[in-house]
Amino acid sequence: MGRISKFAAMNFTASQIAEKLNGKIQGNPESIVNALAKIEDAKNGDLCFLSNPKYISFIYKTKASVVIVNKDFKSENKINPTLIFVKDAYASFSQLLALYNQMKHDKKGVDKQSKVEDTAELGKDIFIGAFTYIAENAKIGDNVKIYPNCFIGEKAQIGDNSILFPGVKIYHDCEIGKNNILHAGAVIGGDGFGFSPDENNQFNKIAQIGNVILSDDVEVGANTTIDRATMGSTLIGKGVKLDNLIQIAHNVSVGENTVIAAKVAIGGSTKIGNNCMIGGLSAIAGHITIANKVKIAGQSGVAASIKEEGKKVQGPMAFHIKDFQRSYIIFKKLPEIYKTVTEIEKSFLLNDK
Repeated sequence: MGRISKFAAMNFTASQIAEKLNGKIQGNPESIVNALAKIEDAKNGDLCFLSNPKYISFIYKTKASVVIVNKDFKSENKINPTLIFVKDAYASFSQLLALYNQMKHDKKGVDKQSKVEDTAELGKDIFIGAFTYIAENAKIGDNVKIYPNCFIGEKAQIGDNSILFPGVKIYHDCEIGKNNILHAGAVIGGDGFGFSPDENNQFNKIAQIGNVILSDDVEVGANTTIDRATMGSTLIGKGVKLDNLIQIAHNVSVGENTVIAAKVAIGGSTKIGNNCMIGGLSAIAGHITIANKVKIAGQSGVAASIKEEGKKVQGPMAFHIKDFQRSYIIFKKLPEIYKTVTEIEKSFLLNDK
């Protein structure tokens, strides 16, 4: 993190920060801060924190106005900034970052360059940016923030407190839960990849008449796509976190609190359990089931169901992670093993002569 200037365009005193964090002050309680920064980069007016012992030397030379420290911190030399002592400096600073983020997105109003159809329902305290289109019978909840160039299709629903960053597309009939964050370029509800070959081996499109439902507290990364179901719904469970550039196919179900890293592709109708972790660049075949708490290492290929809860897998045709790691050790030694086998063969041939 570099310097975050203009703490939501407001000034705060050390005493106000301490009250928010339930901390104790050493120094000037009226010290003013209006920006967040790393301790090594901080300037006058900045607020920073110290929790890692590797950075202790910076507290004696930082130009920050206020520094948050752990309650057991003891100074060895003179310190210029005002200190706020808390139970956990890192957690407290994270709390302030969340507050900053909340204040930063505290926008309201409908831009005159956006288009909202008369039958759309708009909640309280919403923000709709320029060049956004809200279609017929769409329903937008309270405190929703929709940034410029978004599209909300017919009968789409967006729950309270959700944020759609620029260029998000929500197709018709799709449902976005409360407290969702959809990053730029995400597409929710595009057609599933459904085609049927005829007698001439020409592929005819199968109509995709279902939708996508995102539960509450879901985050979707930039340019991630979640396809609508052929029939029924593609389901993303409560608390799911999706990274950038993920493809989730039609009729997939992703269980609660599962996290998926970038560039993962999940085939149609696959069911993924709760609390799973899926590493980047993995590919998961369609029409299979992944049990709860399964961990799939990055760049793995999963072609069959994983029925054992909590199993860890790895590999291009993924199998148990410990077996894969043992196999990989052997794989790296194959040239050496091949050389040894060749020498043994030669010695046998010489003995035969």
